[in-house]
Amino acid sequence: MTLISETPTKNSSAGSDLVLSVAETTELSPTVLHVRMISPDGHALPSFTPGSHIVVTCGTGPNGRPRRNSYSLTGPGFEPDHYGISVRLDDQGRGGSRWIHRLQVGDPVRVSTPRSAFAPVLTARHHVLVAGGIGVTPILSHVRAAVQWGRSFEVHYAFRAGDGPHLDELRRLCGARLRTYSGSGEFWENMGPALLDQPLGTHMYVCGPSGLIDELTARARSAGWPDARLHYEHFGVGDLDPGAPFTARLRRSGSEVGVDPGVSLLEALENQGIAVPSLCRQGVCGECRLPVVSGDVDHRDLFLTAAEKEAGDCLMPCVSRASGPRLELEL
Repeated sequence: MTLISETPTKNSSAGSDLVLSVAETTELSPTVLHVRMISPDGHALPSFTPGSHIVVTCGTGPNGRPRRNSYSLTGPGFEPDHYGISVRLDDQGRGGSRWIHRLQVGDPVRVSTPRSAFAPVLTARHHVLVAGGIGVTPILSHVRAAVQWGRSFEVHYAFRAGDGPHLDELRRLCGARLRTYSGSGEFWENMGPALLDQPLGTHMYVCGPSGLIDELTARARSAGWPDARLHYEHFGVGDLDPGAPFTARLRRSGSEVGVDPGVSLLEALENQGIAVPSLCRQGVCGECRLPVVSGDVDHRDLFLTAAEKEAGDCLMPCVSRASGPRLELEL
C-alpha cells in the first residue's frame, strides 16, 4: 500500500538508496501483489522498526521525473534477508501501483533505506492494532514484533468479503487475538466495546482509509483516549479539485511563478528549475513543507495540525494552493 504517517520523515539522498532485485512476486488477491526484493549480493538488508516504509522509485511520471511512492514493509525487521511490500493496483492513481504490478523476477528496483514513521510505543501496556483493507501492511509488521517480543496485543481487521490480503498469515501469528470484519456495521458494533474495555496505558494504531481513521479516532477521543495514545497512517489525499490559477512570489529572488489549474504549486516550482525536497506528493509526509510570508492558503494536506493550518505560515505545495490570486513564499 502507499502511505505515510503523520510523523515527519527526512528525504534520503540518492547515495543512501539501495538497488534491490525482485526475487518473487505473489498475487495475494486479484488486485494486490506482494513483491519480495533482495540484495543482489545476498547480504542482509538494513534493519527496521515495525511500521516502517521504504520509498520506491516507480519509473518516471509524465513530466519525465522519477515517480517515488512509499510502501510499508511487511516482513521481519531484524537484519532481514529481503524487503517485502504489498501493493493494491489503482487504475485511477498516478501510475506507481501499475509500475509495481508489472515487475518481473530479476528486475532491479531502487528503494530508500527504511524510515520509521509508525513505530510501536515500547512502554505501552497493550496494543490495539486496527487495519482497513490494504492498511494491513504496517499492522502486519507490528504483529510480527509483538509475537517475537511477547507483547500484549489484539488485531481488528476490516476488509471486503473475498479480499483480506495477508489474512492467512495474520491468523497463524495472532490466533484468538485476531478479529475480522467483512462489513462496516459489524466492525463499528465491535469497536465500541473494544475502545472502552482496555487497560490503562493501552495504545491504538490505525491504518486504512481516511474515513475510517477519522471516525475511529473521533470515537476513541470521545471514549477518553488521549491523543498521545492514538497513532495512525493515511493512504493519501487522492484526486483534488484543480483549483483556480494563482501567482506565487518568491521573496528571496523576487521572481514570480504562475500556477495553472490542475497543476500543483510543487510542479510549477519544479518546472521553473526550483528544487523542493519531496516524497509522497500526496500531502501526508510533510517533506515538501514551505514557509508562507503572505497570502491565504487553501490547505489540502493531511500532515499539518489544525493550529498550523490556522496560523497560515506554511503549506504543503504538493497538494495545497493559494485561496486567492497571490501567495508569497520564503524562497
